[in-house]
Amino acid sequence: MERNDLDFVAAGEPPILEHRRIGTLLRVAAIDPGSGTEVVIQGRASGDHSALERLALRKLAWALDRAAGRRRPGPH
Repeated sequence: MERNDLDFVAAGEPPILEHRRIGTLLRVAAIDPGSGTEVVIQGRASGDHSALERLALRKLAWALDRAAGRRRPGPH
């Protein structure tokens, strides 16, 4: 059974989201405070910021699963 992408939020501290605008890009980093794992997504700054946040959180969940030895398809 595959878990929800955001189940890890209930397991401990919520992830930290960091936003940084670099020219026409928006860089969104998602950081797991418990493990220090960080992933980064970049997209157009004029686009939907919440979509970038969701994608960064999905990528973080994927990275945490991979580190724990649970294989999942890529973070697409």
